[in-house]
Amino acid sequence: MASPGPEPEINKVAVRSSVIESIKGWSLSGVRIRKEDLRRKVTMPEYLRLAMKDAIASKDIDAGKRHFSAVGDDTPPVHAPESPLVVFINSKSGGRYGPELKVLLQDLMSEEQVFDLLKVKPHEFIQYGLGCLEKFASLGDTCAKETRERLRIVVAGGDGTVGWVLGCLGELHKAGRDPVPPTAIVPLGTGNDLSRSFGWGGSFPFNWKTAIKKTLDMAIRGSTSRLDSWNLVISMPAGPDLETPYSLKQSEEVVLDQDLKVEGALPEKVSCFQGVFYNYFSIGMDAQVAYGFHHLRNEKPYLAQGPISNKIIYSSYSCKQGWFFTPCIADPGLRGLNNILKLHVKRLNSTKWEPVTIPSSVRCIVALNLHSYASGRNPWGKLKPEYLEKKGFVEAKADDGVLEVFGFKHGWHASFVMVELISAKHIAQASEIRFELRGGAWKEAFMQMDGEPWKQPMNNEFSTFVDIKRVPFQSVMINGK
Repeated sequence: MASPGPEPEINKVAVRSSVIESIKGWSLSGVRIRKEDLRRKVTMPEYLRLAMKDAIASKDIDAGKRHFSAVGDDTPPVHAPESPLVVFINSKSGGRYGPELKVLLQDLMSEEQVFDLLKVKPHEFIQYGLGCLEKFASLGDTCAKETRERLRIVVAGGDGTVGWVLGCLGELHKAGRDPVPPTAIVPLGTGNDLSRSFGWGGSFPFNWKTAIKKTLDMAIRGSTSRLDSWNLVISMPAGPDLETPYSLKQSEEVVLDQDLKVEGALPEKVSCFQGVFYNYFSIGMDAQVAYGFHHLRNEKPYLAQGPISNKIIYSSYSCKQGWFFTPCIADPGLRGLNNILKLHVKRLNSTKWEPVTIPSSVRCIVALNLHSYASGRNPWGKLKPEYLEKKGFVEAKADDGVLEVFGFKHGWHASFVMVELISAKHIAQASEIRFELRGGAWKEAFMQMDGEPWKQPMNNEFSTFVDIKRVPFQSVMINGK
């Protein structure tokens, strides 16, 4: 029988430390990029910068029109830059480096092209800033038209911040406002799996003051590739307010897929929540640990001063929560997710729902989109062709239209999977997923998507449904290597 384990060469990548990665991935070659040349390529003309700034501040695309009127027939022609950039930075990310990086970025282009997400949200820039450019273009401004068409985005932050910006950019396609600008990444988070997947590295570089020029240069020159995103809808019995991350919003009631028959009665009143993820969604013990760590960090922010300290505290908290050492008083029969969870999937190129058995030993289920998880690990593995054929799987990619569904038994199992000594419990590949949860002896479950955890209440009488389906539009990513 073919081994489901990863091929040996992947081990070197999975266990490589962030320190070595920073040294190898970010050389001093950035010093060869002249600041003046970079500014000329990425900086927009002043009238456009000021017009966008006024439009965003006033929340009115016409607020910047006075700057358009100031460019008359008697003024020299203004040309669009070769590759205009806009940077979104989460200045709270990256420890002490966030505010300093913001200042450096403003110096390398212009203050008006660097947006601190604490002050300007991505949807505000898209609605009013880009709206202002599009308005100028509609009035015959060739410079504004070319600037809009050539625009590229850089996000300086963690996976959550990148996903937030990508989600807002996706609204451009929905509104017919193409092209959607491609996105590059400066990794400021803890895991940075989106950044790793597209060649931008897994950690903020040590020599960042010179390396950032190389990043911006690559952002304007790099090739592009596609990224799937996945729409998640929760339909639950109406009850107390659900405390959710910002990426999950309450929505109107949704109609469940009629092709999959629901057993039992449905509640008269339901609450629905909707969001989009790019890397993973999980249910179980890993989400419980993440939830506890998230609240600990909010209550005592002095404990988490950077990626290394975050990982140390997270590991310690995992032990405390029973991920590694389950309390003896816990009934072993209640530990498995199969006690509260049913799973149905649609396979690739299939329209039929299929039930999938959840092994009784599994305490955490992950639906993964990227090949990078938990700071660069690949728990699905680089599977051998004969094993893929036997299981009916395809090679995992970020744009293949399927999610890899696998399970962890406990913390020790997860740890051994992360260093690729063993494989995760392969469960399915799916183009659509439905999780059905029913309380029983459990009063609550824990969930997370792209590192944002929440506590999900459960009902003994009625089921909670989590439906996952691919978003038709694929995000456009800039490749860092």
